[in-house]
Amino acid sequence: MQLQDILFGQGFGARRVCAGLVQQGRVSVAGAACIDPLAEFEPEGLHLRVEGLEGRTGLREGGLDWVCHLSALIMLNKPAGYECSQKPSAWPSVYTLLPLPLRQRPAQGKKGATAGVQAVGRLDQDTTGLLLLTDDGQLIHKLASPRHKVSKVYEVGLKHPVPSPAEASFVQRLLDGVVLDDDPHPVRAAACELLTPQHLRLTLTDGKYHQVKRMVAAVGNRVETLHRSRIGALQLPDDLAPGQWRWLEVADRALLGL
Repeated sequence: MQLQDILFGQGFGARRVCAGLVQQGRVSVAGAACIDPLAEFEPEGLHLRVEGLEGRTGLREGGLDWVCHLSALIMLNKPAGYECSQKPSAWPSVYTLLPLPLRQRPAQGKKGATAGVQAVGRLDQDTTGLLLLTDDGQLIHKLASPRHKVSKVYEVGLKHPVPSPAEASFVQRLLDGVVLDDDPHPVRAAACELLTPQHLRLTLTDGKYHQVKRMVAAVGNRVETLHRSRIGALQLPDDLAPGQWRWLEVADRALLGL
């Protein structure tokens, strides 16, 4: 089977994208770099290294449905109008934006079982921006757990302009902490900047339900638009259009402390 077809079957993108990965020297086979996307290999048990990810390919029992034991970590520019749920209620699932090999990957230690990538924390259907997805449970915990203090930066469009005399107090209240209805302890912003009277940049390290919207409501305003621009030091790339995804490269992972 051609190398570009093996990568395509693993969910690394369209065939032209897979061919590009090979031609750019981002793929090694059995420890040796390969720059020919048409090179033929026996796929079963093939040792691959793709953009820093390592694993072996395999066959699912009962058919030529190629699966991979590489740990997947991707970024998606989530558009509005999608739910971060496998079983959405009112809006289409964000997982429909991903190829099938990423949605159905081999579950470790469970023969024949599949478990696709999962979102690292959820974004509401009307929230856009940077969403990470992986099939590595430990990685999800490390990036999503408040205990690890991974920062998330949000661009917040406010319904009501904050008047100039109140700007400093508005920001300070969010930094000092507000009390939400399900937690007696104040929830604080790690950083907060009012860029314009209706544009707030908010950095959080917690992961509470609807946290940005509830914090803004607690200081007497309302969120009109919400966009996540950064996780850790990883910025959403300008060239990644809404609805598009890509694999995280070694440099991207380093920005997340991985």
